[in-house]
Amino acid sequence: MRYRIIQKTLLFIGAVLMLGITGCAGDESAEAITASEDRVIKSEEWEKASQSPYAKYPELVTYTLGQTSGDNNANLPEGATYEDNAYTNYLREMLNVQNDSIILESEERYNDFIDILVKDENLPDVLVLTDRDMLTELVENDMVEDLTEVYENCTTDRIREMFESYGSGLLDSVKFNGRMMAIPETVTDHGPCLLWLRKDWMDQLGLSEPKTLEEAFDIIEAFQNNHMGAGPSEEAIGLLCDSGLVGTTSSNYSADPIFDSFGANPQCWQENERGEIVYGSLTEETKQAIICLRDLYARGILDSNFALREQNNLRDLVVSGRCGAFFGLWWTPNNPLMEQHEKDSSSDWVPYYLTAKSGHGENAYTNFRDNKYVVVRKGYEHPEIVMKIISVLFDYTRYEAKDAEEINDYFAMNVDPKARPLVINVDYNEATYKITENLRRALAGEISVSDLSAIEASYYKACNHYIADGSRAGEDWAAYKSRISAVGLLVDAKYQPVTRKYLPDGEGQIPQTLQNLEKDTFIQMIMGKRSMDTFDDFVEEWYAQGGAELTQRLNAAKR
Repeated sequence: MRYRIIQKTLLFIGAVLMLGITGCAGDESAEAITASEDRVIKSEEWEKASQSPYAKYPELVTYTLGQTSGDNNANLPEGATYEDNAYTNYLREMLNVQNDSIILESEERYNDFIDILVKDENLPDVLVLTDRDMLTELVENDMVEDLTEVYENCTTDRIREMFESYGSGLLDSVKFNGRMMAIPETVTDHGPCLLWLRKDWMDQLGLSEPKTLEEAFDIIEAFQNNHMGAGPSEEAIGLLCDSGLVGTTSSNYSADPIFDSFGANPQCWQENERGEIVYGSLTEETKQAIICLRDLYARGILDSNFALREQNNLRDLVVSGRCGAFFGLWWTPNNPLMEQHEKDSSSDWVPYYLTAKSGHGENAYTNFRDNKYVVVRKGYEHPEIVMKIISVLFDYTRYEAKDAEEINDYFAMNVDPKARPLVINVDYNEATYKITENLRRALAGEISVSDLSAIEASYYKACNHYIADGSRAGEDWAAYKSRISAVGLLVDAKYQPVTRKYLPDGEGQIPQTLQNLEKDTFIQMIMGKRSMDTFDDFVEEWYAQGGAELTQRLNAAKR
């Protein structure tokens, strides 16, 4: 033991003498060692951040972003911007990431704008696509990163479960030669469209609530005959309808329930009784639905100017109080009805679910018209950033975080999702209905508010204000009308999301020429400018202009 002490003492004295001899050289060596150790630590931190969902980058990581813009600054609170809001602040605090600049464009012009960026080979680091053909083009031209390992390393277990709730087809749709080249949006099941009617107008006219679509049409006709919502020199507006006739998960004013009532699936591929893939717009069921719309137009029930209406114009008619009837999804109270309610709190919009027995889309394939895709520019240093953002925004802040109240309040405040970095949604397929079921149980005192997820808790607060305090705030009204009134109808009817079927290889995009042919033909038939006897001629023309080859290709791929 004594020998070891003497040995250590001699070594220490030697080290001191050596330091004295080397002087500054020793100081520099120590600094070099410290700097080297810091580099190793920082390198490990970078490595950990690149391979885990929640690990923070050791230095700020910035990225340029391209996505669609929202109207009215996406309804962000005053002072907030796309680069500086609750989402971006939280992501910066937790991950040390920041969207440095954003390329924004309206939905109507977005695809054309992205096409220009692609041709100029000037993509932002992260890009949200709304067109599947564009995704294919970017992959084929080797312009986007392979995200296979990104998904494996930076996706939480809960996010994986969310994607899996749609079946394997969703993730398969973004795989090219077995490699995952994009992150797909999960288009949460929003259920069928509901008919939204001005109940206060019905009460003024002494009309009973409708139990069938035909009874509802009679109510709308009464609105017309009594000039409801119109000034002395104005034309009364009937059932609002977009000229495209079929809606998406981000649009209202479709005629979907009318098609549903005939078992029709226009603008979707479907299986016929022989198991063959056919285009739903060409079927006898769709023809009968067009005949019904033609009759509604002749009776003055369908808006006489439907062929000329754009989404913004349709919205203006609702907000201004000119219209009392349209088909819309459960979230309609958020947009456009909240703004109309704030202008006229005496208006009473009520949803009706009149197509519960229609078998909504049971034999239809999910097409990718509604989907969005997140891609990363080839060569960007941190491709994993997209899955880290998704994991934080759609898992951590909703289920684990104790400091994300501002983000979750955005939902109750009806802040447009377009304010979010990455304009997509990731959630369980049945999330809409589960949230309402849990809200109802909490409002009834069956479960504790502490048992709710962060989003559910924010909705609970708004709904409780509306119920208990008689709150007239637009956000509270919209939260109750959407989550309790509208989704409640679907829950009470025991609506179940349809098991999604995906097209072979994710294909089936209808060329623009065929889309135009269909739209023009159906509008002319509805307006009486073309005989319904020519429906078969339309079908033949559709096949002749490329539809036959497309149909054959899909059926061959299925086999």
